[in-house]
Amino acid sequence: MLVQFTLKNVLSFKDETTLDMTAINAYKEHDSNLIHGRKEKFLRVAAIYGANASGKSNLYLAMSYFQSIIRESFNNVEDKSMTSIEEYYVPFLFEDKHENSEFEIVEIWDNFEYRYGFEYNAQCIVTEWLYRKNLQTNRTSTIFERTSKSVEFGASVRKECELYKEQIPVETLVLSFFNKLKLKTDVFRTVYSEIMSTLVVPADFCEDTRLLESFLPGVIKSEKEKLVEFLNAIDSGIKDISYDDSEKEIRFTTYHLGKDGRRYPLNLYFESEGTIKSIMLFIYAQVAVRKNGSIFVDELNVKLHPLLLKFIIDLFYNENSTAQLIYTTHDTTLMDKKFFRRDQIWFVQKDEYGYSELTALSDFKVRSDASFEKDYLAGVYGGIPFLKEYHLKEGE
Repeated sequence: MLVQFTLKNVLSFKDETTLDMTAINAYKEHDSNLIHGRKEKFLRVAAIYGANASGKSNLYLAMSYFQSIIRESFNNVEDKSMTSIEEYYVPFLFEDKHENSEFEIVEIWDNFEYRYGFEYNAQCIVTEWLYRKNLQTNRTSTIFERTSKSVEFGASVRKECELYKEQIPVETLVLSFFNKLKLKTDVFRTVYSEIMSTLVVPADFCEDTRLLESFLPGVIKSEKEKLVEFLNAIDSGIKDISYDDSEKEIRFTTYHLGKDGRRYPLNLYFESEGTIKSIMLFIYAQVAVRKNGSIFVDELNVKLHPLLLKFIIDLFYNENSTAQLIYTTHDTTLMDKKFFRRDQIWFVQKDEYGYSELTALSDFKVRSDASFEKDYLAGVYGGIPFLKEYHLKEGE
């Protein structure tokens, strides 16, 4: 379960910025929107609003870069290609001096809270750290701390890991290195898996049909009833769905009911983009709910009716799962106290010098009778475009 994600000097976020999924205890509304932890509560869904070019998609990209460095930093050491830290070193550019970038994530798995992060530039990992907190005893232990010169291991892993400390390249993360080794301790594999369990989904993901080819046959086999029920609920007109993998390419067929009561087949790819996107989101949501994972979706509202967007969000309000959804959007239809708590709504705003800032609605003094959407569009919370008058003369 994702608790916090912090970045510093990445893309348009020059200053330290934290997306916090911890719920504010003072807010009593919408308890079903929360995951109940041992002592704290956490958000199931967070919506991030902002103007075009404000930097809200950079939050999604930051999570993607963070995962990519962890996934790739050990893999390309031997070849002559660009290292992952070089490829994904994307500091704030509107300053002469480019400083180090930094990421940190806090995750909860079983009865432990893990805090992992690293500071880096295009040449090396500057610092890296991993701490584990026992949520039953509230005691925190160090797994490792790294500087550009050395790595120090905590007592729980020192005996196993000390032997390898001199073999870790300067451009490779300690986490990536030990995740590849067969060790008795599972702490590195656990943290690696938890970080990668957040699915980072681009805005144009519905244009890539490989997801359907990879996962939809399995969904039709094992969860067809749920999928068809979902497709009926969103008023897609689809009464059934099947696939045929006997040929080189998998063929998906949907079935619609005609006026004559007969079922008529249709190639899935002839369905609307909104329907295809909905099916993909259903697959992502089912995977997340089943595995207690997280999804970070850029521009979730694109090609989706507001009511359908609400339906997708509601899939994550499953009391038997700790699945989470984080998404960026322009659509303010659901920015309403009837649907969201104040700590679930976030805004990204960029100033005239290109610095992006992330703030939560809970950072503002909000009246009990306030209309979130109305106040947002009036500029009370920021995160909207500042439009200037522009006149296009005839003939130009």
